[in-house]
Amino acid sequence: MKLADSLARHPLPTLWRIAALLALGALSSASFAQGIQLPPFDTHRLANGATLHLMVKNDVPLVALDVTLRGGSLADPEGKEGTASLLAALMSKGAGARDAAAYAEAIDAVGGRIDFASGREATGLSAQFMAQHADLMIELAADGLRRPTLSEAEFDKVRARAIQQIQASKDSGPDQLIAQYGYAWLFRDHPYGRPSQGTEASLARIERSDVLAFQQHNLGGDRLIISVVGDFDPAKMRHLIESAFGDWPAARDALPTVAAKPHEQGRRVLLVDKPGATQTYFWMGNVGASATDSNRDAQDLVRTLFGGRFTSMLNSELRVKSGLTYGARAAIDRFSQPGAAAMYSFTRTESTAQAIDLMLEVLDRLHAGAIDQAALDSGRNYRIGQFAPQIETAAQIAGALGELSLHGLGREEIDGFARRLQAVDLDAARAATGVFAKSADLAIVLIGDAKTIREQAARYGAVTEHSLQAETLLP
Repeated sequence: MKLADSLARHPLPTLWRIAALLALGALSSASFAQGIQLPPFDTHRLANGATLHLMVKNDVPLVALDVTLRGGSLADPEGKEGTASLLAALMSKGAGARDAAAYAEAIDAVGGRIDFASGREATGLSAQFMAQHADLMIELAADGLRRPTLSEAEFDKVRARAIQQIQASKDSGPDQLIAQYGYAWLFRDHPYGRPSQGTEASLARIERSDVLAFQQHNLGGDRLIISVVGDFDPAKMRHLIESAFGDWPAARDALPTVAAKPHEQGRRVLLVDKPGATQTYFWMGNVGASATDSNRDAQDLVRTLFGGRFTSMLNSELRVKSGLTYGARAAIDRFSQPGAAAMYSFTRTESTAQAIDLMLEVLDRLHAGAIDQAALDSGRNYRIGQFAPQIETAAQIAGALGELSLHGLGREEIDGFARRLQAVDLDAARAATGVFAKSADLAIVLIGDAKTIREQAARYGAVTEHSLQAETLLP
């Protein structure tokens, strides 16, 4: 889902999915170059401050609903990280007059779907349903967000499951956790360093009363962004939404704000010990770019060429040519303030230094001007070719509208994308490589057998050791 925490894994950048909308009706690079217009939609402001987007698409009798509430895990109480995440998980476990079983049955009985999620800067839901069941599904969505039951029994199960999932990832493949350690190590005391999904220790400290207080204080109508796309009558749909959400009072607490974190200078290494591990997982990053960075189009082209496709520089060297790994990628995580721009992979324990050295070498080549005109054109064409599959459903469009509003972006973000993409020349692309820090300035995380790789880790900077079995992300 679009709100799933980007620390749990490295998703595509937030605006990549938005850019996918540009392919509406685009069948070739020529049509793309002429510019693609986002289909028309109406925007309304409800009395409580909520934003409502309505886009009618009558091609199939389906409706997609996306509800975004600004805030997210940034409002988690100190030491109780994961509170917003637990709340999102509980929203489907009984709401309004329905218990967990009745709530699920009501959705299943009409062939619908409602998913709740919470990330760093937003909590919300995405839903899909037949047009004829709009009344019921909007009622269920509003109940889940506004009136979750939050029963003690369901809370206990959800919290236990969240802790067990972390433990399972540690036992099986820490690739699901490497980015969380990376963010904690890079951002440290900055709000972005706090794990949205929580840790074993922070989750264990959360009580039902904490989740209830979070829901009462940090969710409200003034934070709402509602996007509806599909087969509906606009006047009727607006009435349904206003009836379901229009009287929701403002959140009691102020919306969390975040200052940008300065870039890291120099290198430092976090070595997370997993005794007996046969592989080493590694992550290297620094502060990157925000969701509204003026150079984001050029940066995304650079990411594609550097580590965003199978034939990227990183994957070609670490997988195709050397066989050191099954994959190597780069990511730019964008929030209201810059997230991490990072590269990550894994390798056999015995080839740890060889793989890290090669990744750093490729990074140096990127900054030395490795991108040429042929590569730039190839990356541009690749991105164009990847857009269309991302806008096949009304749900994808509804989610993109919510993301645009979350970051204060208008339709020009989409309508003008073709022009901006074509304007990225070689000089702009090479300048945009700066979104990825140079090899001398990196926060580095290694998860592996410390006894075997400790000496190698020290080659890359001052080492701090930690245990994977510890219930916290940092010592």
